[in-house]
Amino acid sequence: MRQILFAGAIGLFLTLIGTPLLIKLLARKGYGQFIRDDGPRGHLGKKGTPTMGGISFILATLIAYALAKVITGEDPTYSGVLVLFLMAGMGLVGFLDDYIKIVKQRSLGLRAKAKMAGQLIVGIAFAVLSLQFADARGQTPASDKLSFITDFGWSIGPVLFVVWALFMILAMSNGVNLTDGLDGLATGASVMVFGAYTFIGLWQFQESCANALTLTNPNACFEVRDPLDLAVVASALMGACFGFLWWNTSPAKIFMGDTGSLALGGALAGLAICSRTELLLALLGGLFVLITMSVIIQVGSFKMTGKRVFRMAPLQHHFELKGWSEVLVVVRFWIIQGMCVIVGLGLFYAGWAADK
Repeated sequence: MRQILFAGAIGLFLTLIGTPLLIKLLARKGYGQFIRDDGPRGHLGKKGTPTMGGISFILATLIAYALAKVITGEDPTYSGVLVLFLMAGMGLVGFLDDYIKIVKQRSLGLRAKAKMAGQLIVGIAFAVLSLQFADARGQTPASDKLSFITDFGWSIGPVLFVVWALFMILAMSNGVNLTDGLDGLATGASVMVFGAYTFIGLWQFQESCANALTLTNPNACFEVRDPLDLAVVASALMGACFGFLWWNTSPAKIFMGDTGSLALGGALAGLAICSRTELLLALLGGLFVLITMSVIIQVGSFKMTGKRVFRMAPLQHHFELKGWSEVLVVVRFWIIQGMCVIVGLGLFYAGWAADK
């Protein structure tokens, strides 16, 4: 349990003190945000704000996890390391995208095919490796069954599992990326979801099937390989994002960029896959799903009818153009995300209680 506290506290401390140093470094090198001409006019004043801030919480998370292990004398687990690998790998793809935007001074970085190729390489590596490394009970970090509260149904096989995992990784990465359009919006929403996964990992550890002999009802246990370590990873991410939010909230002193948004999306997908809560993630990360759907609806409607449903997509910009202030949009969207987390955790607990 100490690991969870240490990881969260260290992650928070590192981004609180490390992010301003990164801001100075990026500003000195001129690595500022490039603003789209077709976006809300109020965003033009953000041009030049240092970007690639995701570097801050990616490094803080990795260091916090490692120090928590050193302090407590516990060993890393395959599940925890794989989620961190997915986060860092997706972050690297985002970093290349951001870097090209800055150097070329354009709003588009990596070419679409190159960016997709990078995401696929990292995602496939994670998916394949997550079906390896069985423990003494035969549990691997991921399962080739679909899951909601726990695994259900029949095995879909390793090939379909890789396809499913890639879909989740790409969907969440791009969902967080679309949400990262207003100061602090994606960061604050991510903090809530990582907090939820800290609770889920801790609960799964306490009710693990590995402890079946000490449980009052072994039939209600969780078959997850390393639930406590997943909670440590989630806590490190939650703390690191919380500290980053201090500098990223309105008016933002730094943006996370694709470096951060792709990394956070990868981490969320990895936690869901390894904790056997894949479909539950759609509810826990409900804001990301809602904003992604707004883009799909907007594009689909325009192609089919020539008309737009929203004044602008993603959804947060629609409300900006309706006259809502940026802070008002962010706070109200945070409330929506908070409600999604509450309902998701309620279903998680209800599912466990029903089996019990």
